[in-house]
Amino acid sequence: MNSQQSLEYWVIPPETDAEFVACMEEVLDTYELPYDPLRPMVCMDEQPAQLVKETRKPIEATKARPKRVDYEYERAGTASIFMFCEPLAGWRQATARDQRTKADWALEVAQLLDTRYVDCKQVTLVCDNLNTHTKGAFYEVFTPEKARAYVKRIHFVYTPKHGSWLNIAENELSAMTRQCLKNRRIGTLETLQEEIAAWATDVNLTQREVDWQMKVGDARIKLKAVYPKVKT
Repeated sequence: MNSQQSLEYWVIPPETDAEFVACMEEVLDTYELPYDPLRPMVCMDEQPAQLVKETRKPIEATKARPKRVDYEYERAGTASIFMFCEPLAGWRQATARDQRTKADWALEVAQLLDTRYVDCKQVTLVCDNLNTHTKGAFYEVFTPEKARAYVKRIHFVYTPKHGSWLNIAENELSAMTRQCLKNRRIGTLETLQEEIAAWATDVNLTQREVDWQMKVGDARIKLKAVYPKVKT
């Protein structure tokens, strides 16, 4: 018997972890804030993507048969997808780069601050607490003056370790993977960028804002085991 058949993989939160609780409640409180166009709340997440090329030209679908592709394929490297979403505005943006270094992340965030959020006094950014998601990343790309100007406009809210499920952008990445990338072979970074950008445009036009249900009070009941036992 293959024991792997009985396994289900989950991100399981730790038991009795005050730091996890503190970060989680900050994220949940952030999600409850009312919409403010001058101080929007944005979630971001990343995921790798394998680029795969066809080795033979596919046979297009007909009325009688589905599209057919050869079982052989060619690996064409990897890419990194950056997902940004503004839940209360029903907006998301998906981009892709060759890699996801500190510089790549800082350039992606700066691009949003210079375009969609150019008139915003401050942006609350919900993201994972990775070593690439730091204030110092801006100083590796921009002059100190410009880096400081960007950093002053960002209020960082980090999801806890083992708590990436609290990031709404992770849910958007999951939806994009199912709706746009699943069972497809995409061989170049340029094609990947075009496909995920088209997905984001379509979803922005057809879906409304994200309705996040879990609140701090819910967490204190459903995730009671995570909270430290305090003697009163």
